Amino acid sequence: MKAAIIMGSTSDLSKVEPAVEILKKYNVQVAVRCLSAHRAHKELSAFIDEINNDGTEVVITAAGMAAALPGVVASQTVLPVIGVPLSGSVLDGTDALYSIVQMPSGIPVATVAINGSKNAAWLALQIMAVKHPEIREGLLKERAKMQEDALKANEEMKARFN
Repeated sequence: MKAAIIMGSTSDLSKVEPAVEILKKYNVQVAVRCLSAHRAHKELSAFIDEINNDGTEVVITAAGMAAALPGVVASQTVLPVIGVPLSGSVLDGTDALYSIVQMPSGIPVATVAINGSKNAAWLALQIMAVKHPEIREGLLKERAKMQEDALKANEEMKARFN
């Protein structure tokens, strides 16, 4: 089970690390790279060639501002690509969000919330769960725990205010 995470700058690492942690919790091998679509396009293309042929099942891309990275990756693979728009400009990530969601027909990029690398990891796991029953079972257990925690919080609020 393999996934790749590509960010455009090392300054994005703190926003991407939560996704790495979630994927590794599910025993997914994660190849993490910092390859700018603008400043390292040849090396980015070489890495995309590598993941197209090494069993990687999904790619998470994180980029801010013009956020070309997700689209450039999606243009060179048919693997599912998930884009994480990052804050960091005067537009606080809305520029990146618009760039990622406005892909041309035929070259889609699934897009999560600004700075939403955790949801990118969960979505990647859901995609991988189609093929891997152990991931599916883990996700079902995780959802059951979320439900349990939500109901416990509700009971605590009822006890406090009623």
